[in-house]
Amino acid sequence: MMIPPYLIVVVIVVFVSCTEAIRFITPIGSKNWGRFAEAPDYRNGEQCFYRPSPSYYYSPFSPSPPSSSSPTSMSDEFGIKTCDPMDVHIAMTIDDDYLRGSIAAVHSILRHASCPNSVFFHFLASYDDSSDGYDNGIPSLATLVRWTFPSLKFKIYLFSSTRVSGLISSSVRSALENPLNYARDHIADILEPCVRRVIYLDSDVIVVDDIRKLWLTQIPSPTVIAAPEYCHANFTKYFTDAFWADANLSSVFTTRKTKTTPCYFNTGVMVMDLVRWRAGGYRKKIRRWMEIQKRGDPRIYELGSLPPFLLVFAGEIKAVDHRWNQHGLGGDNVFGSCRPLHPGRVSLLHWSGKGKPWARLNAGTHCPVDHLWAPYDLYAPSLLSSFHALL
Repeated sequence: MMIPPYLIVVVIVVFVSCTEAIRFITPIGSKNWGRFAEAPDYRNGEQCFYRPSPSYYYSPFSPSPPSSSSPTSMSDEFGIKTCDPMDVHIAMTIDDDYLRGSIAAVHSILRHASCPNSVFFHFLASYDDSSDGYDNGIPSLATLVRWTFPSLKFKIYLFSSTRVSGLISSSVRSALENPLNYARDHIADILEPCVRRVIYLDSDVIVVDDIRKLWLTQIPSPTVIAAPEYCHANFTKYFTDAFWADANLSSVFTTRKTKTTPCYFNTGVMVMDLVRWRAGGYRKKIRRWMEIQKRGDPRIYELGSLPPFLLVFAGEIKAVDHRWNQHGLGGDNVFGSCRPLHPGRVSLLHWSGKGKPWARLNAGTHCPVDHLWAPYDLYAPSLLSSFHALL
């Protein structure tokens, strides 16, 4: 059927109007990331422009302020200050499969932050995912982030899979075997030494509260991590029967100085004291358990990067209010079935599990909770393709 010329004109006008109203970002390079709309330009209010005493910043983070020889601000070759003590520091991974989720997570944090220009994002990207290496992959990723969030303070760090080469064992879900899942183990080594504390967030979260509230969590010495803790969960299921049957292995939970009962915590939302992490050599402690697992005699867990964290930290973290991790919204690790919100207040929604909101929305198999993620989604399918489909 022929389309009347006047209707084509109307469609063209509507298309031009839409593209003028929404700035679409298509990064340079070879990656097929699609298009994202530019986010609103969130800015600090007048209440953000003050500088309390240094003790305000450092007392919640570490036993004492940094010495005069330890820089509290560092600029890279582009003049980006990565260690401003006024900033909230957030570390996230960013890759092809979860890019849409990462962009939505950043958008949600900025929208609800009391001082959005005082949030610094440290993005960990896989060097190996870029077929063209550093020259094309990372600059185009940085361009996408910059054009989507023009005033965002961020830096992209390369994470090579060689850091965990030979240490990743098979898991119940192939996505859990991605080397980038283990980047959180290396944050303290990759980020600048002047970054003394960081909030680590998975890419499948939405923050609906002021992130500074989480940032100011008190972490008493010598504790290294603060996170929501779930002592009602069946802790034994995170390890194999062979692990529990081996007294030498399972004694790790009974010989700790704190003598507290180990509880499950989700590593997708953590406040990390990087000063204590570095001093305690915790990356090596996690690596030791990965080596034991990789030897497979016996195989001690099935869930990717989570169990090594539990083996090192369970029972010895600072508990945070559960509202900061409404996890499990992605269902289980096999089917990704729908799950409702837990009762109570919510500050952060987490689609841990197989089901991701962007994938379910695209497939038309979305769950009710996925509509809470959708308002922060900046991915914009090409209007030009839709226009051509009408002709």
